[in-house]
Amino acid sequence: MATALRTEPTVRDLVSPEEWALRVDLAAAYRLVAHYGWDDLIFTHLSARVPGPEHHFLINPYTHMFEEITASSLVKIDVNGDKVMDTPAPVNRAGFVIHSAIHAARDDAVAVLHLHTPHGQAVSAMAEGLLPHTQTAMIAGHDVAYHDFEGIATELEERERLVEDLGTKHSMILRNHGTLTVGDSIPQAFLRMYFLERACEAQVLMLSAGRENLNTPNQGVAEKVEGQSSGPGMRMLADGLAWPALLRKLDRIDPSFRD
Repeated sequence: MATALRTEPTVRDLVSPEEWALRVDLAAAYRLVAHYGWDDLIFTHLSARVPGPEHHFLINPYTHMFEEITASSLVKIDVNGDKVMDTPAPVNRAGFVIHSAIHAARDDAVAVLHLHTPHGQAVSAMAEGLLPHTQTAMIAGHDVAYHDFEGIATELEERERLVEDLGTKHSMILRNHGTLTVGDSIPQAFLRMYFLERACEAQVLMLSAGRENLNTPNQGVAEKVEGQSSGPGMRMLADGLAWPALLRKLDRIDPSFRD
């Protein structure tokens, strides 16, 4: 008599459909960060809050390159950075200090993305911060906060200052450190990061011409762009247009992020 094969439940079997969809989007964000060259080996983090009252979060296993992240490999943790779902993968608890502060303080912080790109770090080290000299910088700049460097972010006391400095804004330049964005969806946080990083890259390039050779936009233009790039239109652009296109790109390159 044949014996039925026993199979272990997969991660997808163990989580809600809502969590699985979030896992796929977060894995996609990790792959896109790697695709655009924004990763920093296994360092830095992208995190997302799992739907429900438990205050659980998804973050990368602290062994994987961003190009290796899949929906199943993401680790579920609590607000203290402790694992709440069995997995052999380690978690960088210290790396969750920044993320936990923002997730805990902001109901709209479903996703928090933090990077250490060369261009983001370069602008973070500039006294003037992000300059409003490109369209992309004007799109991103009105929503950017700043936080002074206090050393590697391992001390819990820094969380209060991070939250205070961020305020109600959705992007932050961590001085002498890198960039950060917040969104009430992963697509929105990612699109904000895309604009912020592109603006930083353009600033580094344009300053090669010398500060005295820059063309300063006319007075009032930056405020006009702020009005044009704020509100529900940007939400629709992120969730409804840019993100589906980015997922199609990933599916063409390597759809294993969905596993």
